[in-house]
Amino acid sequence: MRTKPIADVIVQGGDDEGGGQRLRRRLGPLDLMGFGIGIVIGTGIFTLTGIEARDHAGPAVIVSFVLAGVASLLAALCYAELASSVPTAGSAYTYAYATMGEIIAWIIGWDLVLEFALGAAVVARGWSGYLAELLHLPGSVFGESSTVNLGAVLITLVLGGVATLGIRQSSRVTNALVVVKVAICLFVVVAGAFFVRAANLTPFVPPAQPSGAGESGLTRPLSQVVFGLEPSAFGVAGVLTAAAVVFFAYTGFEAVANLGEETRRPRRDLPLGLFGTLAISALLYVLVSFVVVGMVDYRQIDPGAPIASAFSAVGAGWASALVSIAAVAGLTSVILVDIVAIGRIGFAMSRDGLLPPAAGAVHPRWGTPYRTTLVVTGGIALLAGFVPLSSLANLVSIGTLFAFVIVSAAVPILRRTMPQLERPFRVPLSPVVPALSALACLYLMTNLSVETWLRFLVWMALGLVVYLGYGRRRSRVAAKGYESRSVR
Repeated sequence: MRTKPIADVIVQGGDDEGGGQRLRRRLGPLDLMGFGIGIVIGTGIFTLTGIEARDHAGPAVIVSFVLAGVASLLAALCYAELASSVPTAGSAYTYAYATMGEIIAWIIGWDLVLEFALGAAVVARGWSGYLAELLHLPGSVFGESSTVNLGAVLITLVLGGVATLGIRQSSRVTNALVVVKVAICLFVVVAGAFFVRAANLTPFVPPAQPSGAGESGLTRPLSQVVFGLEPSAFGVAGVLTAAAVVFFAYTGFEAVANLGEETRRPRRDLPLGLFGTLAISALLYVLVSFVVVGMVDYRQIDPGAPIASAFSAVGAGWASALVSIAAVAGLTSVILVDIVAIGRIGFAMSRDGLLPPAAGAVHPRWGTPYRTTLVVTGGIALLAGFVPLSSLANLVSIGTLFAFVIVSAAVPILRRTMPQLERPFRVPLSPVVPALSALACLYLMTNLSVETWLRFLVWMALGLVVYLGYGRRRSRVAAKGYESRSVR
């Protein structure tokens, strides 16, 4: 339970701590928003809207996106305080190290590796499928039925190369892709508004009805199994269920906090990047979901391609190609930001001695943790190429929510243990807001299936074996003699 002094965390990002390894400050607020929007606006806007409107919320999926946005805002407030106060690589991992202890920090770091690596692999397979549909490529090498998903492997390797060459190069590519997909999302809103019909929005909240009969215990949400609840669709409960699902469309904004050590003015720019990302993403989600449920009766929505099918249903099939282009651009930026983020987490853990020193090596010219990035890229390419990941996708969500819980708890802990720390941004009404954030994330975690929880626990157990076998004895904090000290 030894903690890392905040003074060391702050100084570490700017001196020769850890063998002279440091990242270069090259990013501004617009770059941070580009990374944030690049990872947030992806599969959520192209698939979750249709699925949740049809299966749980009806037209009220619009409200579900609003509620999910509010829950994300609570977590973002906590991230903003910690990121502006302690602008370093590693985000939630580093915050946990300074407040809760090394073992919790390791668990979070291991958890974030799962979140970003698996997320990139899942999205790479989705990217391959969209590209195949757009260019009519053979499904034998680009589809889910392929033995080796060549498209997923190729896009992972290309974007891993971009992430290795430098943060500025990654930023330029991400910003260009963000411009494309935001522009097409705005086109969808403007063009689709002409086809919105009031009849499709009525009833806005369809009457509640039972659902989920015949589901096995492992596939049902944990909360239902524990409390013996029966699932229902539509009504208020359906809107809340949909909110729990579409919350995952907002996940990824925390990758912005991972770039604190590469931001020119982190105390000002990190909060701007976090809140700008959420504001723009939430607005686009709400507007696009309104247009989709307004164009087509929610019972007729195609869950696989809700936006494209909505335009086809109103005789504007020509817009489907633009939507597919936006999907390809959107998913490309998600993969790139995932790879960039996981490289920074590995760098931070290596610098603390919890991973081998080679993992934290920074290239003298490119200024990136190139070895970690290359190894991660290879692992993601293998997963994306050979493993169908649809059954594992919820692991991304549970990993994200777990990190949010830790970050929310870290805010009041750090305020108590180090009240004199300069905080350029402060969470209002602390500890009430951080407590609400933690409880909201825990509630959403209970809506995930039992099998997701079991897989998550197995991954965490594997991480503990690695920590006890390597990191615990090689920790730099232990070597400095900070055993079990508080951060006071």
